[in-house]
Amino acid sequence: MRIAILMTNTDESDFAHRWPMDGEKFPAMMRRVRPGWEFVVYPVKDGVFPETLDGIDGVMITGSPASVNSGADWVARLEALVRDIIAAGIPLFGACFGHQVIATALGGKVGANPGGWVFGQVEVTFTDGRKMPIYASHSEQVTELPEAAEVIATGPGCPIAGFVVGDGVMTTQYHPEMEPEFVNALIEELAGELGPEITARARASLGISPDMAETAEWIARFLEHKQSDIA
Repeated sequence: MRIAILMTNTDESDFAHRWPMDGEKFPAMMRRVRPGWEFVVYPVKDGVFPETLDGIDGVMITGSPASVNSGADWVARLEALVRDIIAAGIPLFGACFGHQVIATALGGKVGANPGGWVFGQVEVTFTDGRKMPIYASHSEQVTELPEAAEVIATGPGCPIAGFVVGDGVMTTQYHPEMEPEFVNALIEELAGELGPEITARARASLGISPDMAETAEWIARFLEHKQSDIA
């Protein structure tokens, strides 16, 4: 399969460049379970978009410190592309900002977390009863579902922690691509911005690391589902 990674992360700090960027993190995560897949990265936050959707079997939209409510031109252009991807029947997965921009592209709403920052490791509860530890880093969340969307997961202070639209769209508010070492370093890097209470809570949340392969398999099976239908 050929997967397009729409890279939205606007962080160009020295800290960010000491770690793999999101255009590397998402393919590395998925290669744990699908080593033969091909990935092509489009830094849409820099205005670099796919010229065509031909030959693309699935799309993943990354997280970002940017807000979907910023009014930035590239965000509006991405929302239009989201609608094109769905219209083309290409499976679409979004994480954090990706989850939020899919929601707004389809008529949903995004606003500030009522309880402020959610940071560190959290436990997600799926509507089928499954629970999954995963990393969080968000100050905004989806507050109103798009029409035809269905909630598939909830998290701490986040009633819309993931949703699907039919069998072609799946999202999560969280960060399946983040490694434990990166999350530890990110907490310390942002401690001054987060403040002592949120920082302490984030540090205390870190327990047994999430199983990245399990999460990647969940995403891979979703992306493959449409292909099996087409075949």
